Amino acid sequence: MHKLIAIIAGEPNSISSEIIFKSWKLREKYKHKQIIIIGSYDLLKLQQKKLKYKILIKKIDKKLNIKNFKKDILYVYDIKYKQKKAFQKINSNSNKYIFNCFDAALFLINKKKITGIINCPISKENLFKHRYQGITEFLSIKSGNLGNEVMLIFNRKLSVSPLTTHIDLKKVSKNINKNKIITKIKTINAFYKKNFLKKPNFGILGLNPHNYSESKNNSELKIISSAIRDIKKLKIKVIGPLSPDTSFMLTKKYKLDVIFGMYHDQVLTPFKALFNYSAINITLGLPYFRLSPDHGVAENIVGKNLANPRSLIECIKFFNLIK
Repeated sequence: MHKLIAIIAGEPNSISSEIIFKSWKLREKYKHKQIIIIGSYDLLKLQQKKLKYKILIKKIDKKLNIKNFKKDILYVYDIKYKQKKAFQKINSNSNKYIFNCFDAALFLINKKKITGIINCPISKENLFKHRYQGITEFLSIKSGNLGNEVMLIFNRKLSVSPLTTHIDLKKVSKNINKNKIITKIKTINAFYKKNFLKKPNFGILGLNPHNYSESKNNSELKIISSAIRDIKKLKIKVIGPLSPDTSFMLTKKYKLDVIFGMYHDQVLTPFKALFNYSAINITLGLPYFRLSPDHGVAENIVGKNLANPRSLIECIKFFNLIK
């Protein structure tokens, strides 16, 4: 495995540069592979001055010769972007720049220069404007893997994954599909087996509160139950359908590694309440590792030196965990 990982600088008017600087300052306190930043060198220098971080930042040799790297320098794969102020309100002016950063990262992956990417927060609503549901779906389309992507919010103690990701609640019921459930569970199971040499325990949730529906023909629950039966035939360890409201109370009893829900907030809301900044977002089903901190752009604290870098640090540390 390559020793080089790339951090995409993300939305330029967010907490991204701050958590990058803080993670770099703390780098001697955790194990990590060689890091490079994909983003604007000039803007990072401007933001560094604004935030008062004394860090050596240097444009990278585009050949990415790791042997020439010095451990006390933060190297930047420069993507041109002009902005006069260190920080301003988030707007569409940065969209092309962000896409250029992703294109550069994918180019380096295709050239086998880096082992994976960590993208710092972006404003999905501003960047995509209904073109894509989110980064998960955007990257799956770019790699030709649409439909195979899996959002896994990861922590070594417990992870969660939603069947549907960034869609309206009213559309969830229509998007519950037996084959999708089975495919995503198989992908997560393979991830754990390959990278942690472990067969994970899954808990799969129903859709409605208490798994109850006024309809006599609760088709969603029938689909989920049928999927679980087929998953068991694959020798994957799974229980369910679990009642969503008590599912997180059962993690210790059933030694669950992954709780798989039907929609985004069903699993992410309680998970974030439990793990806060110690969780990371991993996109499975891509031909490379893509991670991101499990939080947003935090527009309300930009430039104030209040951002917590822990989730980004956990992303960086992840590459030392996998086999």
